Amino acid sequence: MHKSEISASMMCSDLVDLKETLRIFEEEKIEHLHIDMMDGTFVPNFGLGVDYIRGLRELTDIPLDLHMMIKDPEYKLQWIGIKSTDIVSIHYESTYQVQRALDWLEPYHCKRFLAINPATPVNALEEVLDYIDGINLLMVNPGFAGQKMVPSTIHKAAKVKNLLEHEHHEDILVEVDGNITPEHGRILRSLGASLFVGGTSAIFRGTISDYKKNIRIFRENIK
Repeated sequence: MHKSEISASMMCSDLVDLKETLRIFEEEKIEHLHIDMMDGTFVPNFGLGVDYIRGLRELTDIPLDLHMMIKDPEYKLQWIGIKSTDIVSIHYESTYQVQRALDWLEPYHCKRFLAINPATPVNALEEVLDYIDGINLLMVNPGFAGQKMVPSTIHKAAKVKNLLEHEHHEDILVEVDGNITPEHGRILRSLGASLFVGGTSAIFRGTISDYKKNIRIFRENIK
C-alpha cells in the first residue's frame, strides 16, 4: 500500500492567518496544498485562481495539488505555471476529450490525476488507466466546502480498489476529497486511499491554535 499523505484544502483556510497556517503546515510536514480552482461554469462557484497560486508559491515550497474544476481544462493549463512537483487533477466530466487533456499535461512532468464526481461510474476510469498517476475520488458534489459526504462514495472507493487490482494498476494513487473526517479517513485508508484532502472536517476546525492537534489526529487515523 502507498504511504498515506495529507493534502490541506486551502479553500478552507483563513487568508488573514495564511502565513501562520503555512508555517504550521511546514512544521507538521503536510505533503500537499490542495487548490480548488473553480470557474463558475463546470461548478456553480468561483475558486482559487492563478494569482493566488502564484502568491502561494512565493510563501512556501510545499507542492501543490491542483484540482481543476474547470470546463475544457486542457486549454487553460498554460495559465497556471504548473511545476513538476505538482499534482494536477482534471475532471472526467469537464471535457469531451479526456485522453487528449491528459496528454496535454505530459510536458509539465507533473502527476496526472483524473477526478470523478460521485455519480460518475467507476468504469469511466477503465480506458485511461495507462494515462494517469492517480484518481481523485470526489466524496461530495464539487463546488462548495462543508458539504456532507455522499454515502455511496464509501462503497465506490471499494469498487475503485477492486478495479485497480483487477487491471493490475495498484501503482495508481487514490485521492479522496470531500468531508474527510478522521473516521472517514480510517475507513478509506482500509479501502486503498493514500492521499487525503483535509478541510473543515479534519484540519480547519476550531481556531488556528488547534490545527497542529487536528493534523496529528488526522494522521493517526490514516496511517
